[in-house]
Amino acid sequence: MEKIGFVGVGLMGHGMAANILAAGYPLTVIAHRNRAPVDDLVAKGATEAKDLAALARACDIVHICAPGSPQVEGIVDVLVAEMAEGGIVVDCSTSNPVSTEAQAARLAAKGIGWVDAPLGGTPVQAEAGELAAMVGAEPEVFARIEPVLKTWAGTIAHVGGPADGHRMKLLNNFLAMGYGALYAEALALAEKTGLGTRTFDSVIRGSRMDCGFYQTFMGYAVEGNREAHKFTLTNALKDMTYLSAMAGGAQVSNPMGAAIRNSYALAVNTGGDGGEDYVPHLVDFIARANGIDRD
Repeated sequence: MEKIGFVGVGLMGHGMAANILAAGYPLTVIAHRNRAPVDDLVAKGATEAKDLAALARACDIVHICAPGSPQVEGIVDVLVAEMAEGGIVVDCSTSNPVSTEAQAARLAAKGIGWVDAPLGGTPVQAEAGELAAMVGAEPEVFARIEPVLKTWAGTIAHVGGPADGHRMKLLNNFLAMGYGALYAEALALAEKTGLGTRTFDSVIRGSRMDCGFYQTFMGYAVEGNREAHKFTLTNALKDMTYLSAMAGGAQVSNPMGAAIRNSYALAVNTGGDGGEDYVPHLVDFIARANGIDRD
């Protein structure tokens, strides 16, 4: 079987790696800041590499789950030097497509394949092996990687070549972060006009305006569950910044994207802690900006 490496076994990566391991693939992982996921995977049968170079040399296919393009680029710096020809790198991060194209070209020059497979879903879905993957890869590379993707993804959409998966992911997050910005402003207006959050929710929930994202957002806004949707404000701002760059490169007017980005920039720059504050918490920042006390 293919020998799999996994770099970034955090909120999403731990579940993905556990499912790869459960499917019988030999798995090598590497620790970063939090040892708990690594220790759990090693207890299940994974091997821990002493460093990234050792992981690269030991594996045929290496998954990356990193915060963004700068981190992915640093990881690829090592992989391109240490992986054997015929290997494959799978970037599951939400990355800048311009950077993605450059990393794919660097690896191709060394005979190493590239797959961008950004994720749709939550850590709960990652643990269950039910994530969605938007995949950019050459057809022959996709054919080889698909059985591995199926260990952790319930839905796989091969949308095109290298970087197309990341383009699709940015469009997906454009919609998702847009929902979050709309909900936060709608709730501020509901509070300010006297309707209130619960009245708003009683009308929208179950209507045509309801959706899965609405329900996890309201899991915090209405029910107070701080971990209802564990995607940080910092990551939301990063993704909307990448979307802006993509729109600029395509010379497409993107005023809605700019407005959404500004909502998350407001939160991050007025105290949003990327380690603690998640997208549904945007409702608190928009409320405070409008003189509303949600406590």
